[in-house]
Amino acid sequence: MFDRLKLLIDIDKLKNKTILVIGLGGVGGHAFESLIRSGIENIIVIDNDKIDITNLNRQTLAHQNTIGQYKTDIAKKLAYNINPNANIKTYQIFLDKNNIDEVFSNKIDFVIDAIDTIETKKLIIKTCLKEKTPFISVMGTGNKMHPELLEISDIRKTEYDPIAKIIRKMVKEEKIKEKIPVIYSKEKPIIKGKVGSSAFVPPTAGLIAASYVVNKILEENHG
Repeated sequence: MFDRLKLLIDIDKLKNKTILVIGLGGVGGHAFESLIRSGIENIIVIDNDKIDITNLNRQTLAHQNTIGQYKTDIAKKLAYNINPNANIKTYQIFLDKNNIDEVFSNKIDFVIDAIDTIETKKLIIKTCLKEKTPFISVMGTGNKMHPELLEISDIRKTEYDPIAKIIRKMVKEEKIKEKIPVIYSKEKPIIKGKVGSSAFVPPTAGLIAASYVVNKILEENHG
């Protein structure tokens, strides 16, 4: 089933890796799906939300027949429909300081942070740094229309992103020295206050996140 991918890479290098995807919305859902389609079999997912009708414009898990169902349940079904050998572990929780240690007690080779809750995002970054777990953190994708302006950078080099601004402040105040890889957009938000979302920017950020993880793993194995 991965014949086309095998022309490009040795997917055996990916099979035994375990990826933690935090958030299954417009960003995380697409990251999750593309990891499955890249031959990664072991994925841990965290999300406490049910699919809502407002998710239909951008989330890969959102369809008329999945509204009202938990995102973790739909993600698991999607994974097994693509790859029956998938091993999906789900946490139907809101990640916080009370349960993050339990989550990180799992074997985790890489983390994709695809949430927009600021305090939890800070917690994820600091935990990954403490545990020396490779990660990529996705900044804001709302109120933007141009996916071509997304890029990967260290948090210190970001601009035009309200979430990144808060994370930069944390890094400065807590004197964090390590690199913090993020995906952010150089596009200035179209509106302020309410958050609108397009069908282009969140999914593209998710695909970039999955690509980053896969290529980093392949580089590590190649070395």
